[in-house]
Amino acid sequence: EVQLVESGGGWVQPGGSLRLSCAASGFAFKTTTMHWTRESAREGHVWVAAIFVGGNRTTYMSSVQGRFTISRDDAKNMLYLQMNNLRPDDTAVYYCSTDTKRGQGTQVTVSS
Repeated sequence: EVQLVESGGGWVQPGGSLRLSCAASGFAFKTTTMHWTRESAREGHVWVAAIFVGGNRTTYMSSVQGRFTISRDDAKNMLYLQMNNLRPDDTAVYYCSTDTKRGQGTQVTVSS
């Protein structure tokens, strides 16, 4: 059974940083492209970033480019999202996902 468990969300002031983690199990993580998505009342559910097999290629939505970094540790079956210079518009529930499954999400709130 595919399991994706996110952690690391919380409240942060604008300009702050958070690192999200996702523990993956039940599938061949090392050979799977992984994604972060987010959902908010403002945007709906949108794709944020992806990291391809091997970890050398990544891609981001334009509004987070240069502020967020997606990474993976295939030895530990872990996915990460380092978020810097956070803005109130980044407030959302963040999900770790494969092409077909996603976790339960972790809340990120950016406000002063």
